[in-house]
Amino acid sequence: MDPERLREVAAAFEIPGRWVSSSRFGSGHINDTIVAVFDDGGRTTRWVQQRINRSVFADPVKLMENVARVTEHQRRALLREAVPDPERRALQLVPARGGGFAFVDSDGEYWRTWRFVEGASSRDVIRTRTDARRAAEAFGRFQTRLADLPGPRLHETIPRFHDARVRFESLVDAARADVRGRFDSCRAELDLVFAREAAVDRLLSLHDKGAVPERITHNDTKVNNVLFDEVTGEALCVIDLDTVMPGLALYDFGDLVRTAASPTAEDERDLSKVDLDPATFAALVEGYLAGAPFLTPAERAELTFSGLLMTLVVGIRFLTDHLRGDVYFRIHRPGHNLDRCRAQLRLVSSIERQRERLEAIVAAGAALSPDRSGP
Repeated sequence: MDPERLREVAAAFEIPGRWVSSSRFGSGHINDTIVAVFDDGGRTTRWVQQRINRSVFADPVKLMENVARVTEHQRRALLREAVPDPERRALQLVPARGGGFAFVDSDGEYWRTWRFVEGASSRDVIRTRTDARRAAEAFGRFQTRLADLPGPRLHETIPRFHDARVRFESLVDAARADVRGRFDSCRAELDLVFAREAAVDRLLSLHDKGAVPERITHNDTKVNNVLFDEVTGEALCVIDLDTVMPGLALYDFGDLVRTAASPTAEDERDLSKVDLDPATFAALVEGYLAGAPFLTPAERAELTFSGLLMTLVVGIRFLTDHLRGDVYFRIHRPGHNLDRCRAQLRLVSSIERQRERLEAIVAAGAALSPDRSGP
């Protein structure tokens, strides 16, 4: 990236001191993320700067309205709870010198800046079951602290983001169009998805019937969206807030199962390694129920299914992007999205095979967790 552009972006925010350097940071698929280094009177400070991907987020203004409201509400909740070290437990936006929290550069690109959470890092793969429990509890607490966010309703930054029926139909359309001639190379994966079509409407149907309520949810609960303290291992802070919007709590738990309950990365090529670990699943259930005591009995009853569904949906999304020519997810090798899809479908099969055992784990966890869902 152009050094002069990076210097311009660094100067556009209320960051004390002298800019030293900026370089790429992190492993996100969507936004460009930069770490800017400043010298503040001899003290080195770091700041995270991001260029919002407008191909994914069509309305950056509304996105930033959401993020500002969510982070401020989190800050107030942490202060009210007298939680130690609150500045490391919720992301903090840095004001732009021109007002607000976003800077628009000369190319019309939107940038924002966060305070860097020092002494903390994310993990692409869960290392221990304790990590799994801590991450799950962090996402549960995140939802709990936003449960009383006053109106108006948050913007939908990606409308119908987790609508499984919409994702399924998009895959059908991509397969029919086959714009890159890749249909034959993924026929087996398409067959596996199409055989599971009946699953895609279940949670939406329960929501339409009023059994599963709308919540404020993160909607991208990969384990690498939690920062862990590098000394204590505590799950400190939930990050990547662009998709925080109205949704179903089950989407968050399900995506956490997808990313944390298997000991492999989401693009693992050796499919023999991809398998859901019931003990890790149990740790996720324990942590999430501790962090999200507001769940209704109907929501708790669908926790296992949510893991299956979200794994299937993300597999569908990877396969759709592969067929369309890798236009959404950033890839690092040819066929990367197809590799990702295959790993997801392998995990779907593992969940299906162990479903009875997993349901028993959820039932046991729900029996031990207090029901504070209210009437």
